[in-house]
Amino acid sequence: MKYDKLGNTGVEVSKICLGTMTWGEQNTEADAHEQLNYAIDKGINFIDTAEAYAVPLNKETQGLTEQYIGTWLKNQKRDNIILASKVSSANPVALKHIREGKGFSGKGFIQEAVEGSLKRLQTDYIDLYQLHWPERPTNFFGQLGYTHISDDPVTDFRYVMEELKKQVEKGAIRYIGISNESPWGLMQYINLAREFDLPLVSNQDAYSLINRKFEVGMSEMAIRENCKLLAYSPLGGGILSGKYLGGKKPEGARYTNWPNYFARYAHENTVKATQQYANLAQENGLSLTQMALSFVNSRDFLISNIIGATTMEQLKENIDSIDIILNEDILNEIEKIHLAFPNPAP
Repeated sequence: MKYDKLGNTGVEVSKICLGTMTWGEQNTEADAHEQLNYAIDKGINFIDTAEAYAVPLNKETQGLTEQYIGTWLKNQKRDNIILASKVSSANPVALKHIREGKGFSGKGFIQEAVEGSLKRLQTDYIDLYQLHWPERPTNFFGQLGYTHISDDPVTDFRYVMEELKKQVEKGAIRYIGISNESPWGLMQYINLAREFDLPLVSNQDAYSLINRKFEVGMSEMAIRENCKLLAYSPLGGGILSGKYLGGKKPEGARYTNWPNYFARYAHENTVKATQQYANLAQENGLSLTQMALSFVNSRDFLISNIIGATTMEQLKENIDSIDIILNEDILNEIEKIHLAFPNPAP
């Protein structure tokens, strides 16, 4: 395994991070524990979750992912694990069961969320605590263009940072991160983090061969501000495994079960681009999964690549991508495909 620093903290996290959002929906508690044990044996020390998981989000499975981690974590040496979680943002439709969908910026909401996660995780602290998505009308989750609303409600960034600082000071969380943010939002948090002397260390966002929008506005900021990327959906939710090519609908697969929920990846050009990437991988003796993950691993603005799997076979292939280095010829061919089909699944 390879490791990188988490911001300016000096903490080293594995270049492969174990994602967990399927646990409680597509995976059982026993599955989760098997994945965790295997990942730790392979040198992974970084686990990412969220209070809202499992995915798709619903009342019946909310919190199960953290619970599954908790029943495993209580039997581990806690100091060897870097554990990341997220506080849910406002969504009065999909998250009525979490703080009535009011998110994290209301009075006492962050404390309530942290305490809930700590209880489910069976731990005294969370290493990295992230704001799951912006609490204002802006472009994220597949929306590229920004449409300004003159009287839109904007998060009280200062209040949010004050609440996070309280949690850091009491030892409930150690570092903070953002997720699915815009460049403007990132700078609000960076400036306030300096003022509050808070360790803002990461920026979690979708990044893959079929979604490289992070490169446009965020990559330079990630490097210069040392608030680098935690890449989620590096396989486009499984599309870049190639299992859906040719119109296939594998039984039990995410897009088979919930085609509308993951519509951000369901574009015609996504299929075309994926087929070209699959051809390139085959020509070079690689699986599409290996090539796609290795590409993400190679980015200089990356801290860690958040992989997820529903089977042990998938998990093993995903983790093994850390040992694959793409040569310049392959990288150049990837750029040609990217120019032909830029960001078809943002």
